[in-house]
Amino acid sequence: MATDHRVREAHATEAAARGSDDADVRVTVVVPVWRPGEAIDPLIASLDAQTLSADRFELLLCDDGSGTETEERLRAIADARPNVRVLALPHSGWPGTPRNRGVEEARGRYVQFVDQDDHLFPEALERLVDYADEHGADVVVGKEVGVGRDIPGRIFRRDVPDARLGRDPLLQMLTPHKMFRTAFLREHGIRFPDGKVRLEDHLFVMQAYFAARRISILASTPCYAWLRQPGSASSSRIDPESYFPHLETVLDVVEANTEPGELRDGLLRHWLRGKILQRLSGRQMTRYPDEYRERLLDVVTPLVERRFGPGVDAGLAYPHRLRVALLREGRRDDLLTLARFEQSIGAAATIERATWSRGGGLALRLRLRLDGEETWTGPAWLDALHARVTSEPVDDRLEILARHDDDPATDVRIASGRIDGAGVAQVAIDPLRAFAADDEARRVALVVRAQRAGWPLEATLGASAALLAAVPASPLLAGRAVRLEQDDAGHVALRRRWPEGRMRDAAGRAARRVRRRLRRRA
Repeated sequence: MATDHRVREAHATEAAARGSDDADVRVTVVVPVWRPGEAIDPLIASLDAQTLSADRFELLLCDDGSGTETEERLRAIADARPNVRVLALPHSGWPGTPRNRGVEEARGRYVQFVDQDDHLFPEALERLVDYADEHGADVVVGKEVGVGRDIPGRIFRRDVPDARLGRDPLLQMLTPHKMFRTAFLREHGIRFPDGKVRLEDHLFVMQAYFAARRISILASTPCYAWLRQPGSASSSRIDPESYFPHLETVLDVVEANTEPGELRDGLLRHWLRGKILQRLSGRQMTRYPDEYRERLLDVVTPLVERRFGPGVDAGLAYPHRLRVALLREGRRDDLLTLARFEQSIGAAATIERATWSRGGGLALRLRLRLDGEETWTGPAWLDALHARVTSEPVDDRLEILARHDDDPATDVRIASGRIDGAGVAQVAIDPLRAFAADDEARRVALVVRAQRAGWPLEATLGASAALLAAVPASPLLAGRAVRLEQDDAGHVALRRRWPEGRMRDAAGRAARRVRRRLRRRA
């Protein structure tokens, strides 16, 4: 489009106006640093391995007053690399101020924020800046990959050159690990709050989202490896009296940039669900000491009444609708009872039919059952709730995950489907998705993850020996010969023959590439 061309041309002119040296710097990587020790080495190695030439990007190590040992470490890194600068800053105790100084000092057309204990994939910087230039983006959300942590899936299902709040799942990823046009941040005065402020990432990113002319999602290239670190601020128990005023500051930004109505309600729902109601559910609620639980409820009860209206409640999943109703009515004992009920819910899934298609897919008919659903008894209001779960499903879905070596971090989604009122789902497994092209594994466990009336459940997958024995041999396009089998506990796994069958694998993958091309042309 002509508008996009003018935006890209303006960006290039803006870079050239800063002088030839700065115009060559396409992106500045800003890293807030606080006594990293050797934990920073993987990040530096990942930057050394970037496909973007080192003379086209710079690294700003913004040291938050770490002391002599860190100063020497950072100086050694910079001395060995002409594109690295170190900013020695007074200690602020939080990453916001070092990031702000990085924006002030950046020479690049774009700024990419990275934390010291994470790292980038080799093509990240080159693909991000090319994508931003191509689409005239002020913000690019590059694909994040969780290491020891879960990452929301919907936001990275496809590339979205022009993503919109309220339409696309931008709120799923409010970390600062994004690329921003430098002049855009400066022009709008978008900065992190100074000092120790919880949810400072949300505050910064939401200001950027509202001010941006264009936000782009780059999902087709892994960009950012986000590691889970023990003892991080995000994993510690919050102090209710100090945390929730910071949450209200984020809500203020949303309300200042939206009108009352569906968009505002949908955005506010994100924080009601994730930052309040999730803390009152299941394991979290039941593990709180009594005194802490009362403090938390003392703070969030009036907050919910003050900041979230009926339109926000209406879009919640059923468990959260129930939870917010109990909260508004002051029924604290029932909130705890509900949390205990949630913690006790379990489920099992059984294969009732399994057939191969000529295209190499394994079609399964599954039935999901909640533990004890035939004998459930409880308080009257929970009886009604249980009836809702088992007889009136609300957008119930399940997915099949392939899991290697009993490690949930290896989970790969290989099938998904809806669950009907009788608890039945029809799915089709592609074994070539369960086993990657360079994967030498012989066996993967099949795990069922389901949403039943809004409750997230993980279920074992079982089948009778007679059913499994009756499943015919896998067809050519399934790749290497593969079959369903049971372990000693009766759980179902997918096993393939190895190393025979390399040509079958190649044929199956080639057929899938052809099918994808034909679908794109249709």
